[in-house]
Amino acid sequence: MPLHIKSVAISIAVTCFFGVSLIGWISGLSPFTCCKRALLGAVLAYIAGAWAVRGVNAILISAMVTNQMNKQKENDSDDRD
Repeated sequence: MPLHIKSVAISIAVTCFFGVSLIGWISGLSPFTCCKRALLGAVLAYIAGAWAVRGVNAILISAMVTNQMNKQKENDSDDRD
């Protein structure tokens, strides 16, 4: 079953946002700088997460198609015997 791209990418982006903001806060950055960096990190994480999920979905779909083709070949060979 393919994964939902948007929900997974949003989860990754939110996690990245809070992670980057926490690192900025611990480093002693100003709130505005911390917010800008966290927002930029979240946007980049959303894009990277969406690409990664699309790649995983492509692999999953390819495996499902190959599995179905192998099952059909087995059924065709069983019917001929």
